Amino acid sequence: MQKKQALPKNALYKTPFSMAYWRQAAAEFKNLKMLLFAALMIAIRVALKSVSIPIAANLRINIAFFINAFGAMVFGPVVAIAAAAVSDTLGCLLFPSGPYFFPFIFIEIAGSLIFALFLYRTEVTALRVTLSRFCIDFFVNIVLNTPIMWLYYQMMLGKNYVLFDVMRVIKNLVMFPIESVLLVLFLRVVIPPAQKLGYVYSGTEKLRFTKKNVVFLAVMTAVGIAAVALYVAFK
Repeated sequence: MQKKQALPKNALYKTPFSMAYWRQAAAEFKNLKMLLFAALMIAIRVALKSVSIPIAANLRINIAFFINAFGAMVFGPVVAIAAAAVSDTLGCLLFPSGPYFFPFIFIEIAGSLIFALFLYRTEVTALRVTLSRFCIDFFVNIVLNTPIMWLYYQMMLGKNYVLFDVMRVIKNLVMFPIESVLLVLFLRVVIPPAQKLGYVYSGTEKLRFTKKNVVFLAVMTAVGIAAVALYVAFK
């Protein structure tokens, strides 16, 4: 029987669409050092779940998302899914904010998974960070969250829920560029010590905003705002 080729310790992958990438991600479950790190990230994430930075009226940045991104970048998508499920469950038990509703766990999992797919075992760039944040704000916070919130209001609270809440969509569009910039700055700080400890294998050389990145941020924000404006105009 042919033996499986050993996974290179410092391997980086251009995309997550390879068997080697997923073998590497699955192998993190056998790495005690990585599991201990994941437990630490879960504890910090749960503790910071209700901590946020006020930006403006009704606009706040939840601190836990920085930990979520950093953890997913380090231990990858497979462990990230489990860590998200555990942190969501613990957060609901320790800091309940209403009736427990199981489908909310999929929102936590989706966010962690997206961060991992964009940042784990790859050359971390400002563009990758920005894309990961955009996918979470759009596909998770708007697309996935909407039907789950509708079910929650209908089944748990017995109330109606507006499927397309313009203010919630605008909030996510406004927060997208702010969160992207702050996440880049955060990763520039935490990656060097994590690299020295052997948790990550990418440096911060490309983790800076170029003119192209700034243009991308502006374009994606403008597209989102235009889509909302068109919807409201023809509603």
